[in-house]
Amino acid sequence: MAAYIIMTHFTEQGVRNIKDSPKRGQASIALGKKMGVKVKEIFWTLGPYDTVVLAEAANDETATAFALSLASRGNVKTLTMRAYRAKEFSGILRKLS
Repeated sequence: MAAYIIMTHFTEQGVRNIKDSPKRGQASIALGKKMGVKVKEIFWTLGPYDTVVLAEAANDETATAFALSLASRGNVKTLTMRAYRAKEFSGILRKLS
């Protein structure tokens, strides 16, 4: 499974309902499971992003659908990045000419 890092910013709605954030995190894990995304960890963070989600999915389309589904609920805006493990990145580097 491919690895993804999903970083979020709380929207005004998300901040208004901030006390529900841990419960929404659990709901995100359940949603991911239904969509074929394994949420490995959710971190609430200091700095430019409010949460960082580590997830695995079969492909970019599935990960994108999951991130869009999270954003569509109105509590967060997402930024999703494909993450490569060392072995995967070494394979990419072998393809360089």
